[in-house]
Amino acid sequence: MNNVIYYLAAEGSEHLPLESGNSILLPKMYDLVWSLIPFVIILLIFWKFVLPAYNKMLQEREDRIEGGLKRAEAQQAEAKAALEKYNAQLADARAEAAEIREQARERGKLIEAEAKEAAEAESRRIVASGEKQLEASRAQVVSELRSDIGQNSISLAEKLLGGELSDATKQSSTIDSFLSELDTVAPAGK
Repeated sequence: MNNVIYYLAAEGSEHLPLESGNSILLPKMYDLVWSLIPFVIILLIFWKFVLPAYNKMLQEREDRIEGGLKRAEAQQAEAKAALEKYNAQLADARAEAAEIREQARERGKLIEAEAKEAAEAESRRIVASGEKQLEASRAQVVSELRSDIGQNSISLAEKLLGGELSDATKQSSTIDSFLSELDTVAPAGK
């Protein structure tokens, strides 16, 4: 290889082929052309196949996110509506419960009043029944006493008169007169 360099140098050329060098900022034209062709091909392939697929994937993702947000908003709105409905039902239930309590109180007062009235009526009935029984017992005692007093008065009159009062009308009139005298004497003795 050294021989080639010497040979070329000997020919009298003033510049060696690699001596001028490549510029870092400005490459040779053939490098630019051969680099630009694959770049354009890759750019077209990327533009034609990769970029639409990527855009489609981004669009789908965006749609999923937007759909998710819309679904979340819709669910949130449904939840809010359900909460409002629940609160309304709860308020209705509370109002109904208050109304039922009030009706129960009124019904309790009515029942209490009816029970008091029934108890008072029963009390009056028992007192009236007791008074009737007392009156009947009193009448019976008075009747028995009259009968006993009448018999005693007849016995006493027979002993005093020495004879027997056998006639029933005589006995009856004697007893009645004696009892009427007793009734007039008894209050004065009191």
